[in-house]
Amino acid sequence: MGNKVGRPSKKSVGMAAVDAKQQIIDAAVTLIRKIGADQLTIRRVVEESGLSIGTFYHHFKDKDDLLMYFVKEESFAETTLHVPLSDPAGRICELYMHLIRRYMDLGTDFMAKFYTTGNKALSSYMGTETGAFAPDTVMFRCEQELSAAKDQGFLSADSDPHELSEDICTLVKGCVFEWCLSSGEVNVEETLLRILQRYLRGMLTK
Repeated sequence: MGNKVGRPSKKSVGMAAVDAKQQIIDAAVTLIRKIGADQLTIRRVVEESGLSIGTFYHHFKDKDDLLMYFVKEESFAETTLHVPLSDPAGRICELYMHLIRRYMDLGTDFMAKFYTTGNKALSSYMGTETGAFAPDTVMFRCEQELSAAKDQGFLSADSDPHELSEDICTLVKGCVFEWCLSSGEVNVEETLLRILQRYLRGMLTK
């Protein structure tokens, strides 16, 4: 038996919800490119998307939750890596490139206005809570990979995987910033790999 007249199917309702969320995301991308993440407001997103404030809050808790979408959409816990643990620099570069390629897809015009000191979502994601990285983040996975490399003897016994991961996160931010400054001219993967190789060189045991 079909649906009652005038009542949308569950499938159509679900599709509409997905479309509404994407409209909000697309509106945020447009606005960030125009005015930057710091000037983004829920009201501006709602006006740009043509949706209601209620619809916005159905999908996102607040502005920071929306901005977090752009850095936390993917869980890095299950990311498959092909570079062996015996090459820590190459493996960590491969890991971070999963995130950086998402940035590159958004474009330098977006990232230059997203990577700001006022973007609390970004600083929260790339920071620590009580001295630890949040699970599923790229930094958490980076620390796990470095710990595994240390346990298998590829990094020196006195190396600190957490401290190394904090430093590497800073190096990655610098590479992304340089990519933005060069309007995409910099080869991020080559640059990051070269820097990581130099940074980790003194800690390699094999």
